[in-house]
Amino acid sequence: MNGLAMYAATQPKSHDQMVEKHASLVKRIACHLINRLPASVQLEDLVQAGMIGLLEAARNYDECQGASFETYAGIRIRGAMLDEIRKNDWAPRSVHRKARMVAEAVREIENEVGRDARDTEIAESLEMSLQDYYKILQDNSYHKVLSFEDLGIGDESILETMSDNAPGILDGLQREDMQQLLSDAIATLPERERLVMALYYDEELNLREIGAVMGVSESRVSQIHSQAVIRLQARLGHRLGSDS
Repeated sequence: MNGLAMYAATQPKSHDQMVEKHASLVKRIACHLINRLPASVQLEDLVQAGMIGLLEAARNYDECQGASFETYAGIRIRGAMLDEIRKNDWAPRSVHRKARMVAEAVREIENEVGRDARDTEIAESLEMSLQDYYKILQDNSYHKVLSFEDLGIGDESILETMSDNAPGILDGLQREDMQQLLSDAIATLPERERLVMALYYDEELNLREIGAVMGVSESRVSQIHSQAVIRLQARLGHRLGSDS
């Protein structure tokens, strides 16, 4: 018996119908996520993690909190999948360290000059060539796809999964303020970075499709995306409680 089956066997039978009814939600969320991840991440692993999230949602759901079960389950399913990905993080520690280094350089430059930090300025601050700087962005690009979701963009962001068992803990002013903060910050990004974000997160185009729209390579889109997220983290890190 695998881990999922063992977990399911411990749940009361009253949850079975709820889980069966919403099982398709797990596959739908997994398929949406898999398109944004490296080939090393397997769809089956996301589905299994998501099913555990769904079982936990069925066990912990309280309709008195006000959220529908589908909304609450979607949050828990997505959170379980992202937790599984982080647990098996493919990015070496050096990738995370260099990303923090770039974010700090961006923060210092923008505080000093009062405008967007330019690529050449960031590379110079880091005492490296522009080519080496772009290599850091490229290495960091897939990691930043998840990190951007960590920031809380979207109705099913990882911020929602911080709520343990209570679906409404981030409701009200706290959630609205965070979304407004992020929306305002995205609006201040350089035009190309803002366009990549809009095409990727709003229009849900993949990197290859965005490259075709912008007339640049897929790898260049990855770099622009990575730089946009690092810039957001540099600007919002102190407000979000994390510089990573």
